[in-house]
Amino acid sequence: MTRRKISNTLALAVLGLLLERTMHPYEMAAILRERHKDSSFKVNSGSLYDTVEALVRHGWIEPVETARDGRRPERTVYATTELGRNEFVGWIDELLRRPVAEYPKFMAAVSYLGALGPDGAAAALTERAGHLVRRIEETKAVLADTVGAGKAPRLFMIEVECALHAWEAELAWTRRTVAEIGDGRLSWPEVERSEDGWTWTGPTDGEGTTR
Repeated sequence: MTRRKISNTLALAVLGLLLERTMHPYEMAAILRERHKDSSFKVNSGSLYDTVEALVRHGWIEPVETARDGRRPERTVYATTELGRNEFVGWIDELLRRPVAEYPKFMAAVSYLGALGPDGAAAALTERAGHLVRRIEETKAVLADTVGAGKAPRLFMIEVECALHAWEAELAWTRRTVAEIGDGRLSWPEVERSEDGWTWTGPTDGEGTTR
């Protein structure tokens, strides 16, 4: 995989917007939020301006004019360079073709699910399922209000659709795991504590006894 000079994916959002037209960072942030891209990219003023500066430094974008709107401070308007356009297309192609290890925090927590015990694990996952349900409902409403209402082409919101499917899959797994904890299909091993730490003594059946 190519090692790029800029790896912050917010740069993709900036480059993508500038392929549409020239604009200043304040307008970029407004459009990203309007299109609900802040669910895919971490958008705040500091990170956006830092990303713009990095793109200028590496020659991927360039300032083309300075504009003033009323009494507001002057704002620099940017455009992509040929190098930036080539990097953007190559980067997108690379990310779509090859899965990469992303180390999500949820996976890290799931790997130590056993530390909570059956009741604690079931309670935590049940609460997560509730949050996922609300997120899914809100996202479906956003898609209905934008794509469904003809305010934006489906292609412009395709990553929101992708995220929706991922959350639905996670919700299904979470509910299934809670059910398996409840009926004993996902059992907790018996452990013994000694001076050397915790020792696993073997798997357990649904009644908590060692097999």
